[in-house]
Amino acid sequence: MSLLDELYKSVVLEHNKHPHNYGVLDPHDVALEGVNPSCGDELTLYLRFEGDVIDAAGFTGQGCAISRASASLMTDALSGLDRQEARDLAASFMSMIHGGKVESALGDLAALQGVSRLHARVKCATLAWVTLGEALDQAEGVTRPFR
Repeated sequence: MSLLDELYKSVVLEHNKHPHNYGVLDPHDVALEGVNPSCGDELTLYLRFEGDVIDAAGFTGQGCAISRASASLMTDALSGLDRQEARDLAASFMSMIHGGKVESALGDLAALQGVSRLHARVKCATLAWVTLGEALDQAEGVTRPFR
């Protein structure tokens, strides 16, 4: 395993063991549950806005190391982004996790790049991000059909 792979692995393990922004965010503007039935991952994502900007993000729930690390890294990255920037970040992450290139804007989120080679774990890594998209829709009053 390369030094870079070891670094990425340690980032994922650290965020799983000590997830950032874990807990109910109070007060919050949006709270939305997400579930990955294939793995049993469950989370509730909390977002607080100051105008169009995500002032804070948090999550609760249970899941595998990849799911928890992804949610932890995501909530770190969201703070201070406006809604469109959050959507752009989510699109870059989803592209990477499905085998696309790693954008520099992803920062520590690139630690999850290797999940793209583990097809059974992609849903674990994307649960928080899919929930984010739905939470942003909810915050904007957008209704979408079931996925």
